[in-house]
Amino acid sequence: MNHRHAPMGNHDKFGPSRGELKLRLAISLLGLALLIGAYATNGIGGIASLEIGIIGTAFFGGSAIWSAVRLLRG
Repeated sequence: MNHRHAPMGNHDKFGPSRGELKLRLAISLLGLALLIGAYATNGIGGIASLEIGIIGTAFFGGSAIWSAVRLLRG
């Protein structure tokens, strides 16, 4: 059998590497910052805008939390 190690020293055989987790965390935090910036400058324009904000926050926030927890576990 050919056993290959994940890049960046991550010992999880099936999960993303530490480098990928860092990239996901950075993109998630950037997405949250863009959402906050958009609502800070334009406000909530209606129910559709609110729905997009809730779904976007849940997606980017959940991804950021998941990535941070996985990075902290090592």
